[in-house]
Amino acid sequence: MTMNIRSVTVGGGSPLVLIAGPCVVENRDITLRTAETVKRTAARHNTGVIFKSSYLKANRTSGTSFKGIGMDNALRILEDVRREFDLPLLTDVHTEQEVPAAAQVVDVLQIPAFLCRQTGLLEAAGKSGRAVNIKKGQFLAPDDMAFAAAKVTATGNASVLLTERGTTFGYHNLVVDMRALVIMRGLGYPVIFDATHSVQLPGGSTGRTEGQREFILPLARAAVATGCDGLFLEVHPDPPHALSDAASQLPLDMLDGLLATVVALDRAVRRS
Repeated sequence: MTMNIRSVTVGGGSPLVLIAGPCVVENRDITLRTAETVKRTAARHNTGVIFKSSYLKANRTSGTSFKGIGMDNALRILEDVRREFDLPLLTDVHTEQEVPAAAQVVDVLQIPAFLCRQTGLLEAAGKSGRAVNIKKGQFLAPDDMAFAAAKVTATGNASVLLTERGTTFGYHNLVVDMRALVIMRGLGYPVIFDATHSVQLPGGSTGRTEGQREFILPLARAAVATGCDGLFLEVHPDPPHALSDAASQLPLDMLDGLLATVVALDRAVRRS
């Protein structure tokens, strides 16, 4: 299936698409600085790009973790990104009540992995008319995503993306089964691989989710070689000081090298 999200074409044998940006909107400076670099880097590799950032991090290990600067403030900053850089936008929605405001600003509504079975949320996102990116729950088999997608398409909205982000593997660990990319593609939707959430070590005694950043590139290479339509990366100019997912975001200055590798792989895969 081929999908057009403003100027970006996803799926149907089209070149790899990049979905990238900070985990959460921390402030205007970091968000716009990251958007500028993401756009410039993607253009260097002739890669379509969708900018992502969450206005709220509703799923936190600890109640004291940073959740965001407020929905209205964060959405205004995302509007600034659109205005200044003319980029398609993606953000998470967590409740049916959030959908209308988010849909006024962004092009893609993302359903977080833990919420991928929430019927009302999926239906509300579908009815918005925006593209819907459903992250596969850490607890689901890939073929189960057919039912989540059907909840969106039943509203008359066929613009659905499915994202692999790792599967629970014992306590505080995730594993990526690359077969999931093939299985979900077989359901008839473009498939995205989330290379940064897949390296998380969820929960733990520290009260925050840890991660293994060193595995982002190997997993991204493997996913693109297996065959996916897009690569999802959370990137930050200073990950150790990021207010959310500090251990698993990719340093912004590493994006260029990673893209050079995966774009070359994607071209080779599509030629074959």
